[in-house]
Amino acid sequence: MTAPRRPEPTRTGRMAPLAVLPVFLKLSGRRAIVAGGDAAAVWKAELLAAAGAHVTVHAEAPGPDMVALASGRPAGTMTLLRHSWTPDVFAGASLAVGAIEDEVEARAFRDAARAAGVPVNVVDKPELCDVQFGGIVNRSPLVIGISTDGAAPVFGQAVRARIEAILPQGLARWALAAKAWRRQVQASRLPVHARRRFWDLFSRAALDRPDATPGRDQAEHLFEAAAAALTAPAGRLILVGAGPGDPELLTMKAVRALQSADVIVHDDLVAPAILDVARREARRISAGKRGHGPSCNQAEINALVIGLARQGQRVIRLKSGDPMIFGRAGEEIAAARAAGIAVEVVPGITAAQGAAASLSLSLTHREHARRLQYVTGHGRDGGLPDDLDWQALVDPAASTVVYMAGKTWVDMAEALLRQGLRPDMPAVAVVNATRADEIVIRASVATLAARLAAERFAGPLLILYGEAFGADAVAGAAAAAAIPGSFTLPSRVAAAPFS
Repeated sequence: MTAPRRPEPTRTGRMAPLAVLPVFLKLSGRRAIVAGGDAAAVWKAELLAAAGAHVTVHAEAPGPDMVALASGRPAGTMTLLRHSWTPDVFAGASLAVGAIEDEVEARAFRDAARAAGVPVNVVDKPELCDVQFGGIVNRSPLVIGISTDGAAPVFGQAVRARIEAILPQGLARWALAAKAWRRQVQASRLPVHARRRFWDLFSRAALDRPDATPGRDQAEHLFEAAAAALTAPAGRLILVGAGPGDPELLTMKAVRALQSADVIVHDDLVAPAILDVARREARRISAGKRGHGPSCNQAEINALVIGLARQGQRVIRLKSGDPMIFGRAGEEIAAARAAGIAVEVVPGITAAQGAAASLSLSLTHREHARRLQYVTGHGRDGGLPDDLDWQALVDPAASTVVYMAGKTWVDMAEALLRQGLRPDMPAVAVVNATRADEIVIRASVATLAARLAAERFAGPLLILYGEAFGADAVAGAAAAAAIPGSFTLPSRVAAAPFS
């Protein structure tokens, strides 16, 4: 018998390579140099001035917009010098920007700035830049920068436009309030978990009511709620459904829970991309729950999450799919309640829903199924459960979804056929539903076992069978997908890959 696993820390993935490092440069009260007087120079000078820099512009023949900008700024914040730059102008500067067309002069500007130890940007010449300007979403002091490293500026602008559309202007007021209240929160002598509770509640209030104006009453209410965490029961356990694998299928509530976690105890089947959504500082512990192979003992997992919660931790028990569907959630909830630990459940999209969406097939198609049933193919002893309702499972008018049947489908299929199910009843196996490496195997109940044996795959397996997954349903879904107005790239375009 395989020895059980023990819960163990999860090795977090390394940061993926970055084309550029996103940093936010404080320029308030510092000097910045701009060379040039055209429209590009005007925009950069205005941007630097908006960040609080004292801007000196060097331009032999400044355009009218540059003259208007300089004359319209408060005294001492922008100086327009009607002559070209010289190497000595960089002394004491924090940033230099050159809107210079001439290649030789642009390189000389870059070299002089670097020699003075000043980071430099040369407009429209990325190869000469130490820093680049990206798209900006301004809800100051909430500021979002967007960069494509010069690869696709129009794409960056489209992303900025999308963020602008969904990010209310009122968030600027909340960001200002956060800046004003931060010192008070730090000086409040609230313990760390109560302070984080304050900011969790603050963030929720800001996103729920972005157009409200946060004032003193709001701050006092948040302080009271945060202080209440001191007398609340120790810790908290939140069972969160991770969905079938695609991180975009996480609910907003699941994302908020993951980003507020102290500890995340997760199953092996949870996709790594889901863990990437979580708060970076949260500890990650793999509980190693698998349908087959070495697994952590359930009693040990219960003791682990209860022990962490008793330490005052906010514990996320992250389960693949929906925690209330074949996730042994009932045992963990009962253990937590018996220990006096507060419990919350955040549902997730179960694997059956994810697989049906990937297949574009309705689980309850009115012409093929009058009911839907979920069943586990994995009993306590690792074999086929001995209490299955075979009469229900061979109902030709049902759509049946079998979870955790990787090792038991051969026995289950044989039993279904003995109980009278048609051998040619449509069946589909879906591995890693909704993920990038999803595999779909179409067969019949009689032939699916051989098809699975011939395939090499790893990951959670789901088996669906019933008339809703047959050729008629597939053809109907394909016809529905042929929406008028869709198009195919001309072959001469489709055949030419991007280089």
